Amino acid sequence: MALDAAGAMSLLQDGSSAKRRSAAKRLRELGDRSAGPALLAALKNEVKDARTWETQYRMTMALGSCGSSSDLPYLRDLVLRRGTLHAVRTAGGDAIVRLSHLELSHTEAIRWCLSTGDEVLVDGGLQAVAMLRLALDQDTVTDVLDFVEARSPHEGIYFWPTVAAAGWTGRRVHDFLTSCLSSPRSDVAEAATNSLAGSYGTCRPL
Repeated sequence: MALDAAGAMSLLQDGSSAKRRSAAKRLRELGDRSAGPALLAALKNEVKDARTWETQYRMTMALGSCGSSSDLPYLRDLVLRRGTLHAVRTAGGDAIVRLSHLELSHTEAIRWCLSTGDEVLVDGGLQAVAMLRLALDQDTVTDVLDFVEARSPHEGIYFWPTVAAAGWTGRRVHDFLTSCLSSPRSDVAEAATNSLAGSYGTCRPL
């Protein structure tokens, strides 16, 4: 039987990293806002041990689904800390955009991610934009595409903006997607084909 929110929260402090990870994954699925404080407390403890990177990722992603905008200061601090793991920065970017979207400020969140210059953080933020099918104003779209296209087409940062562009408009977006049709990455080329047809596809983050 699948855990309910109370059962999952009770496992966030379990001695087994695998059980804590499973609990976080379940809470992310449930999206129960009452779990936010427990997840935040668990994440603050979990990030002390670099060996549990996958559990940290799951907890951060779950916080994005269950937390509130009051968690944003901690998340912003966490992703900017020296030594914060790659996986946590990816999940942190996703969570920051999701929680900002609660107050309709996801554009500001994306701009903040861009301002850090951190590709991993931006990638996570764009992952949330794609999954939530969020619209961005033309200036922000331009800044996102400028950031992405300054990188090699072999890099993974092209994927999520290519998916998200299914909901964006304008000549710059069309040109970007058309160029991605010949991407050296098959996942990006497929996403560009879908987006040009107005489809977000079926991809989902881990």
